[in-house]
Amino acid sequence: MTMNTSATLHFPDDVIDHLAGIEPGSTLDSVRRHRAQARSQAQQSFAALFTPSEPVAGSVSRRERLALAAFTAGLHGEQRSASFYAKALAAEDAELAAAIASEVVRGRAQSLQAGSGPHGPYGRYPAGPLSREDQPGPSYAVDPAHAALLGRRLTAALAHAHLLAYHPRDASAAALQALQQAGWSETDIVILSQLASFLSFQIRVVAGLRVLAARPAAPAATPSTAEHTQP
Repeated sequence: MTMNTSATLHFPDDVIDHLAGIEPGSTLDSVRRHRAQARSQAQQSFAALFTPSEPVAGSVSRRERLALAAFTAGLHGEQRSASFYAKALAAEDAELAAAIASEVVRGRAQSLQAGSGPHGPYGRYPAGPLSREDQPGPSYAVDPAHAALLGRRLTAALAHAHLLAYHPRDASAAALQALQQAGWSETDIVILSQLASFLSFQIRVVAGLRVLAARPAAPAATPSTAEHTQP
């Protein structure tokens, strides 16, 4: 299998800026410009995962990448990010997008402790001092009604994405073997892990920037103050 690149995806020039609502020339734009290399590398990582150049390593299709992104972003609950990836998936495969939206609801619901809200991370540490932080919790399984549409690969990948989001302590060789048995190669599994890691990073950055954007602007520093606050 090769990645489908028959149609061009049109993404913003800087996805984090787009998701955080950062306008050129704004205070947050200036903040990000002070970390120009990190800003550029974040966008390059996004491009490598969602619009990779030929030849594309592995067999993770664009449809699968977007499905995993929409599901993972939905699990994290950052609405603007979740909507962004859901819309991108819908443009690629509307039926799959509807199924993934349903699985997001299912995945979040199956992460609730009885009688309370979402918790986690769940799982068990190896025996030792950290064992006191072990926390059992509910696990996730794809709705059987969606199994045929998703297929074995995506069914296993969604379960793995949920594991990384809610049960990271339970990641194991057996979990990776389940992906291999569903048809993912070792290279594919690396890509899936990169997707999950990047989305977690991107969503945290976006959430942080949106919190900063909501704060009142700080008063301009006096010359003496600025001199003492420079690194």
